[in-house]
Amino acid sequence: MTSWHLRHLAGFGLVRDAEAGTDRRERRWEAAARGFRFEMPEDEEGQSAARVLSREMFARSAGLPHRWVTETEPQLDQVWRKPAGLANTRIVVSPEELAAIEDAIESVLAPYVTRDPAQRPSDSRGVRLLRYVLPEAAEEQTGETA
Repeated sequence: MTSWHLRHLAGFGLVRDAEAGTDRRERRWEAAARGFRFEMPEDEEGQSAARVLSREMFARSAGLPHRWVTETEPQLDQVWRKPAGLANTRIVVSPEELAAIEDAIESVLAPYVTRDPAQRPSDSRGVRLLRYVLPEAAEEQTGETA
């Protein structure tokens, strides 16, 4: 049953074959990416599914910043503390501009996400980038940035 699910995920490009197993019955899989981004579908069923996925993603990552501040950050060397942290920037943009910003961010990240592990610098480590893109409600618009 698990193999069917994995083959189905492979059909969407979410997983791929990893190293070969010891025999033909043993198939190994790996994630095809280090993260993902999805767009809100046009149809009602797709939008409903996207909302469920969004809520789940928000819920799973909600405690991550607090855990990082209390457990991880105090143990980091200064060389890692300096570039780490939080940015909270409010901008006023059109939907097209916001899409362009997201695409640009993805373009900057792509070489690091897809880099072969053998090409990583010896002092590299995993870094979690949480990016919330939260358009405000229409009544929240004031035209000023803060």
